Amino acid sequence: MVAEHGLKESDIDRLVSPWHTDADLGRPIEVVTDMSKCRAMGFTAYQASDQAFFDVFDKCSMLTWSKLKLL
Repeated sequence: MVAEHGLKESDIDRLVSPWHTDADLGRPIEVVTDMSKCRAMGFTAYQASDQAFFDVFDKCSMLTWSKLKLL
């Protein structure tokens, strides 16, 4: 994949910090916020956090598949 896409770094340990990811993903909750000030300022749209997360991966998946179809 590195050669195919012209990537530079092939050592995964130099690209990511596994302990940091484990710490983030291992927490039951990271942030508790109060959205009342945002809503008072007009930001009234809502999307559940888990759905926003899944939507990002769905969009990435569609982009990948559309690129593969073009090849």
